[in-house]
Amino acid sequence: MRRRLPALAALALVLTGCGIRPTQVPTDFGAAPSRVPCTPSQPDTDQQRAHGIPVQVFLLCGASLVAVDRVVTVADGTDDDARRVAIAQGLLDQLAEEPSAGEKAAGYRTLVPRGLTASGPRAGDPQDALRLSTALSGLGSTALAQLVCTLSDSAAAEGDGSVVLGGPDDGGLHRYACTDAVRSGPGTTRPPSTPVTSG
Repeated sequence: MRRRLPALAALALVLTGCGIRPTQVPTDFGAAPSRVPCTPSQPDTDQQRAHGIPVQVFLLCGASLVAVDRVVTVADGTDDDARRVAIAQGLLDQLAEEPSAGEKAAGYRTLVPRGLTASGPRAGDPQDALRLSTALSGLGSTALAQLVCTLSDSAAAEGDGSVVLGGPDDGGLHRYACTDAVRSGPGTTRPPSTPVTSG
């Protein structure tokens, strides 16, 4: 019996050390990632809210669109129609801005060109229409998906997951929808649209 006690003590010592002793097998999997992809550092939203309206824009990360927090400003006393256009313009500006250093490190990028402007409906257009300064047919699939998903999910639209957009000419209005397929594959899936009659 006494001979078994040292053996049991030694076995217990080995078992309690399992899983915590350093391995002697060399492992080289490269440096640990400094940031999880598509997870940028969070901004100070309380400070941002004090200077504007919190919104979200859709940026490209990997092959998908991912919502990122932003802020746009609208002058006090702006009426509802002008406010909607001002928010749309702020969203366009935010989409065209280069992502922050932290966002770039996390893999975010944008394909929306700079200089896009938004205006409200023209005579004969539906009240919820937005006119952009460029023809939407000239935008790549990803840039159009960024615009559609961002605008349709904002106060610039009617809140039904779609947005009525047109170019600078007098026709060509379409109601665009942001779908799961568009968000997951904006480079290959163009936002579905239906013509909207003006006048």
